[in-house]
Amino acid sequence: MAVISVRIPDELKAKMKELDINWSEEIRRFIEQKIREEEKTKLLDEIDSFLKNVPELESGKATKLVRDSRDSN
Repeated sequence: MAVISVRIPDELKAKMKELDINWSEEIRRFIEQKIREEEKTKLLDEIDSFLKNVPELESGKATKLVRDSRDSN
């Protein structure tokens, strides 16, 4: 497991010591959540980019294509 260091103000460190919280676990969870959010955003951007290049079908075209496909079998 890797180790990272973060500098924080002394006041903040003192307040952290007053609380019974596993700060390593809290920070780890926050980082994991932030990564998931960023990955979702990146994926949604990729999907949006892909969909911009997909031509639009006229209304009812998909239904017609499905029916034509069923009728041909």
